[in-house]
Amino acid sequence: MRALPRLHWWLGLLFGVTAMLGGQALAAESSPAGSERVQVRLLSDVEAVAPGVPFTLALEQRIIPGWHTYWKNPGDSGLPTEIAWQLPEGATAGEILWPYPHRFDVGPITNYGYSDQVVLLNEITPPASLQAGEVFPVKAAVRWLVCEEICIPEETEVSLLLPVGDPPAPAVDHPQLAEARADLPVASPWASAAELSGEDLTLVLAMPRGSLESVVEAAFFPDSWGQVLHSAPQSFDATSQGLRLALEAESGFDPKAAPLSGVLVVTERLPDGSDATRALDIKTEVGDAGAIAALGGGAGSGSASLLTMGGGGAGTISFLPALLFAFLGGIILNLMPCVFPVLSIKILSLTQKVGGERRTMRRHGYAYTLGVLASFAALAGLLLVLRAGGEALGWGFQFQSPTFTMLMALLFFALGLMLSGALTIGASLIGVGSGVAGKPGMSGSFFTGIVATLAATPCTAPFMGAAVGYAVSASGATAMAVFLALGFGLALPYLLLTLVPRALSWLPKPGPWMERLKQALAFPMYGAAVWLVWVLSQQSGSEGVLAALAAMLLLALGAWIFETTRGLKLGGRLVGTTAVVLLLLASVVALPRLLPPAATGPVVAAMEDDLVPSEPYSRERLAALRSEGRPVFVNFTAAWCITCLVNEEIAFNDEEVAAAFLAGDVAYLKGDWTNRDPLITEALAEHGRSGVPLYLLYPDNGGPPEILPQILTVAGLLQSLAAASDAKTTQQALASEPQ
Repeated sequence: MRALPRLHWWLGLLFGVTAMLGGQALAAESSPAGSERVQVRLLSDVEAVAPGVPFTLALEQRIIPGWHTYWKNPGDSGLPTEIAWQLPEGATAGEILWPYPHRFDVGPITNYGYSDQVVLLNEITPPASLQAGEVFPVKAAVRWLVCEEICIPEETEVSLLLPVGDPPAPAVDHPQLAEARADLPVASPWASAAELSGEDLTLVLAMPRGSLESVVEAAFFPDSWGQVLHSAPQSFDATSQGLRLALEAESGFDPKAAPLSGVLVVTERLPDGSDATRALDIKTEVGDAGAIAALGGGAGSGSASLLTMGGGGAGTISFLPALLFAFLGGIILNLMPCVFPVLSIKILSLTQKVGGERRTMRRHGYAYTLGVLASFAALAGLLLVLRAGGEALGWGFQFQSPTFTMLMALLFFALGLMLSGALTIGASLIGVGSGVAGKPGMSGSFFTGIVATLAATPCTAPFMGAAVGYAVSASGATAMAVFLALGFGLALPYLLLTLVPRALSWLPKPGPWMERLKQALAFPMYGAAVWLVWVLSQQSGSEGVLAALAAMLLLALGAWIFETTRGLKLGGRLVGTTAVVLLLLASVVALPRLLPPAATGPVVAAMEDDLVPSEPYSRERLAALRSEGRPVFVNFTAAWCITCLVNEEIAFNDEEVAAAFLAGDVAYLKGDWTNRDPLITEALAEHGRSGVPLYLLYPDNGGPPEILPQILTVAGLLQSLAAASDAKTTQQALASEPQ
């Protein structure tokens, strides 16, 4: 028995040498064959196959200019390309995966097909009985029709020899395969509806306004003949329901016989002026007049019509629910780690006035609320102005600027110095100190509201994601109302403490403990500054960290000079104040210029050692994974998003979750929004969101994704992963049940 592996090795070597002598070497691509009009060859995405492990074989057609081959539905005439596989016993080949086609009009005839080049993908599953050292031979008999003004049927054979390895060799990076996967149709994330009136066939896709306004071209390609009149012109426009396509039905089309199915190809204009094309699988029942009206508002609602609440359910969001969710999200923001330390400082200041004049307490509450609302109004106004200028922005967008990140780090560091007692100037501004009852205290409450708003922007609370997503694509007045509702929710807990006398009685009596607590609260501020410097390291590398640390050093030096010169005469104080001003200018103005431009590549993937391995997100990679029939988990995150980091630490670094990803063969894609990325901004908008986190779980049956809650739990994530991995099995079981 020991001789068998050696025998396999010698047989494999003999097979390979014989193939090389015959002109066919072991390689990841075959020699080209065909005619002067079309050259074909096979491409493999692996250098060696593994027993029982599927891999992709692609048939590449290179077509001379002016000629074309055909899609699976060739249109008014023509024949699709056929591939007859000859594989070793026990191996199987899947159906052809067709990239989206193009339209060819020749007089009154309209065809669907490909020019210049096309790559047709096939999944090949070798038998599990293969052994390392053997050779896996592949042969394909290919037939196609190639046309210009005349049509010529052609055929040829191509073959490929692949070695068998265990484990398999690394994947082969054929750019043609990547382009073909990117052109494969994917399941539409939006609902669709169709109605027939006479011969007028109307198809509507409930795209959100943010995507709808950027559409520059749209075309529908039916899967089969007999539904849509191929030669009829197609037009599209934006309606309150979404993207509307005007088609013409084929004579004799019976909408009750089968649903309308095909590929909708949509081209959108990106913010940088380039175009991006996507192909969506469409399958929808065709109704009578009124069927589209039942679809609901797609573009008109300004959202992707998907909303995830605490339990992960989905529904339709409109203006009033958006206001409610914004208000609830604002209240929950107070419990987030980015806001709670700031609010604690302000509440601490109230303990000094327990039993004091109620009018003064109410004024503090009003000033704090006004600071919060003014900040949210300014933030909403800035978003609207930038949106009008063509910018695609979302919640927390300012943290995508390294300079803003550094300035926020300096602010939190300065607040920490004040609370520690190292800097007494401005203590009243954060609501602590002897001046809390006077006018400076009112300005301190207003300033605390501003700081609380700034601290809240890297956090996303439950409910608020869909509300903010609705706001950033709505009209100016509507967006402002939603942002103010969010701000009022954030300000409400503190406001109630100042308005309700009984609530004030719950606060402890003033005493020496207050000074110790005030100093202790400095450390969350220092921690926030450290975290922001870490975010800066993800954005700008070591140069950004050096700039931030140097600025903090200058701030600390300025605080020491100011405190040292406080007791001196006017001349000494003037010298000290001048020195402090110069140091502040050096730290705030000069040092941000040391920051290099923000990196454009993903940075989150390197932030932690995940138990669940991930790949960078791209539309092309998502489409490729879905075409393989795998469930896909997409995590849109950012280094400056505290909610994202907490979720990843709690939910993703769990051994049960990692085992569930592995058992369900769930692919994990991570979309990094730390630095500006218009494609991720667009992906967020498609699902009614304007900020991170956003978690999408695509099932293995090609259905629409589940939008998971913004606060993840291990139990909830395990349940969703199990459902996504079993979706295809459940669907097949339901289909097999007797009706």
